[in-house]
Amino acid sequence: MVKQLINHGVGDEVIDKMKIDIQEFFELPLNEKLACAQLPNNIEGYGQAFVVSEDQKLDWGDMLFLLPRPVPLRNMRFWPTIPPSFRETLDKYSMALQKVAIRLMRLIAKNLGTDLETFASFFEDGTQGIRMNYYPPCAQASKVIGLAPHSDSTALTLLIQVNEVEGLQIKKNGKWIPVKPISGAFIINIGDVMEIMSNGEYKSIEHRAVVNPNKERLSIAAFHSPNISTMIGPLPDVVKAKEAGYRTMPHEEFVRLTISSKLDGKGLLDQMKL
Repeated sequence: MVKQLINHGVGDEVIDKMKIDIQEFFELPLNEKLACAQLPNNIEGYGQAFVVSEDQKLDWGDMLFLLPRPVPLRNMRFWPTIPPSFRETLDKYSMALQKVAIRLMRLIAKNLGTDLETFASFFEDGTQGIRMNYYPPCAQASKVIGLAPHSDSTALTLLIQVNEVEGLQIKKNGKWIPVKPISGAFIINIGDVMEIMSNGEYKSIEHRAVVNPNKERLSIAAFHSPNISTMIGPLPDVVKAKEAGYRTMPHEEFVRLTISSKLDGKGLLDQMKL
């Protein structure tokens, strides 16, 4: 499911500064952006994600992917120093979105009938990844894809458009439906981890990004997952009502499974189903 969240409490100045800084970063010459380049077998940094073979078709876009939380595990090697304000801006943005995510988790827990504090505690020192996307225009836009169809492997995604160019589409009843963003709102995506933990009560949404033939498009997606010590599987409280439909595994094992899989619809979730 996809919802748009207004009145979220994140200040306009925090969002606007993040938009400005990421736009400036993607406008840098390539050699300056490569100072933050990904290392082999590492998703963090500047480059492309989910490249698992030499013959696969790559997405039409650049990205900068960083892991701001938990704070002690930050790898500043990948954090841009240009523009100079970037690191402070991302820190404030990251903190603000983490607070929103925790509030949403409490509401989800209440709806599921599970303990609010226990469920929220899984995410208090959880993993947060922020993916900043740049999709250049393409004259033959119908022949490329900005981001391949997939569902997010994480629990909850908070997405915001940097400019006014649309491109996000969700799959509903076998058809691709454009998402028209509300100004200042966060688009909320349910991810695979939430579908698994809720035992299918919340469904992750398959989505993709398409490219505009004339205009560049930028977006920022913040992914929120439980802390690394959490077991990824249906919550015991939820399973009481019906039989578990998904496997349970250590979070680290689930992350390894995610990284080794290319974006392919809801293929990752299919591997978790019993």
